[in-house]
Amino acid sequence: MGKTKSQKILSWETKDIVLVAVTYIVNLIVIGALFLAAVELTDGIGTYFSNVVTPIHFFILLSLVIAVMVFYFIFEEKNFLKVAANSEMLFLIIELSLIICFVTGEYVGIYLRPLALAAIMTLFLVNRRTAIFMNFIFCILVFLFDAFVGTSFSIDNYPALIMGFTSGIIATVCLDNVYSRLKLLIMSTIISVPTIICIAMSILANGTENAFRDIICGAFSGPLAVAAFLLLLPIFEAMFKKVSSFKFSELTDHKSTIIRRIIEQAPGTFNHSIVVSNIAEACASAIGEDALLARTCAYYHDCGKLRQPEFFKENQADGYNPHDDLTPELSANIIKSHTQDGYNLIMKHRLPKVIADVCVEHHGTLPILYFYGKAKKFTDGEVDIAQYCYPGPKPRTKIAAIIMIADGCEAAARSLQDRSRENVKKVVRQIVNERMELGQFEDCEITLKELNIIIHTIVNNLTGIYHSRIEYPKVNLDGIKL
Repeated sequence: MGKTKSQKILSWETKDIVLVAVTYIVNLIVIGALFLAAVELTDGIGTYFSNVVTPIHFFILLSLVIAVMVFYFIFEEKNFLKVAANSEMLFLIIELSLIICFVTGEYVGIYLRPLALAAIMTLFLVNRRTAIFMNFIFCILVFLFDAFVGTSFSIDNYPALIMGFTSGIIATVCLDNVYSRLKLLIMSTIISVPTIICIAMSILANGTENAFRDIICGAFSGPLAVAAFLLLLPIFEAMFKKVSSFKFSELTDHKSTIIRRIIEQAPGTFNHSIVVSNIAEACASAIGEDALLARTCAYYHDCGKLRQPEFFKENQADGYNPHDDLTPELSANIIKSHTQDGYNLIMKHRLPKVIADVCVEHHGTLPILYFYGKAKKFTDGEVDIAQYCYPGPKPRTKIAAIIMIADGCEAAARSLQDRSRENVKKVVRQIVNERMELGQFEDCEITLKELNIIIHTIVNNLTGIYHSRIEYPKVNLDGIKL
C-alpha cells in the first residue's frame, strides 16, 4: 500500500539489532523446516538423505537468499528493517505462500499455484517497491523448492521461475491503487496470462495430454492468489497493526461510526472536512504521497470537535456564539483541546494511529490569534502567547503538513469576499509562509519545491470549488404553465 516516502534514518539500538537478527535466523530455520516437511511428504526424509550433499546445497542457497534480503533492507529500507515485526510479517507472507503453493501444486495441479500471492500481500501491506523485491525473493525460493524437493513439479517440466516473476510483476503493476474487492477479483485474471502462455508453450512442445486441465488450472491461478490474499489480509492487518487501502476506503464510507457522528452532530465540520479531503488528496498525488491516506486523514482531522461542536464557528447555525460568554483563556483551551480529543477518539475506536497522529499534529504549535487578540484587549499587562498556542506536536509527516495547509487555506478562502484566482493565490501563499516562519515544517521532510506544488494545487482546487457564478435575472413566472 502507498508510495515510498523519504524519511530520516532512525538510530539503531542494540536490542533492535538483536531482534532483527533473531527474526532472520528463526525464519531461516522455519523455511528449512518447511523444506524438510515437503521432502517427507514426497520422497520421505530417509530416502532423501541418502545423499547428504543435496540438502546441504539447499541450505547454503537458502542462506544466500536470506542474506540478499538483509542487504537489500539495510541499504534501501533501513527504517523498515529496524522494526523486527516488519521482517516477521514478510517472512510469514513467504512461508504461508510456500505452503499454499506446495499444497495446490502437489495435490491439485502445478499450474494452479498462486505464485503472485506474496507480491500481492506485500503490495497492499507495505508498498510496490518492496513487493517487487519480495516477488523476486519468493520466486527464487519456489525455484529452490522445485529443484531440491523430489515432487511431481520438476524444473524440467515448466518455467516456474519465469511464471512467478511475470505474474508477480503484473500483479504489482495492475493491482496497485485498486480499492474495490470486486475489481480486484476481475483484474486477477490478468495475473494468469503468463501461466497460460507457458502452458501453451508446453503443449506445443510436449503434446496435448491433460491440456484442458492444465489450462483451467492456469486460468484460476491468478484468481486463487487474489482470493487467498483477501482471506489473509484481515488477519495480517490485525496481527501486525497494518492498514491497507481497503481499510482506508472503509473508513471514508459515510456509514462508518465516527463519520456518521460528524454528519449528525457537526455538519459544518463535516462539510469543511470534505473540502479539505479533496484538496489534501490532490496535493498528496501531486507530490507523490499516498493520496488515499491523505483523504482519510482529512476526513477525521477535526473529529475532536465532536466533544463540543457548538463551540466551533462552522457549526453555529443560529447566530449564537457561546464564546461570547467565556473568557479568552477558556475559549482558547476549548478550541485547542480538539486536537487531543481527536487523537483520543481515534485511539478509543482502535482506528489506525497514523490518523490519530494527524489529528494531534494538523495545527502544530500555531497560535490562536483571535482569542490572543481578544485577551490583549482585556488586559493592560503582557499576555503569554504560549497559553494561546496549540500544544503540538508539529507535523511529522508530509501528509500532516498537507492537511495543516489545506485546513487553513480552506477556512481562509471561505471567508474571502473576492475569490478571484489572484486573491486565493495570495491567501494560500500567505498561509504557507506564516507556517514556515513559525517553524511548523521543521519536523517533516517537506521541501520548498513540494510546498510550491502544494500551493499551485490548492489554488486550482479552491478556485474550482469557489468559482464565480452567473447572476440570474429576476423573471416573473406568474401565468407561465409548464
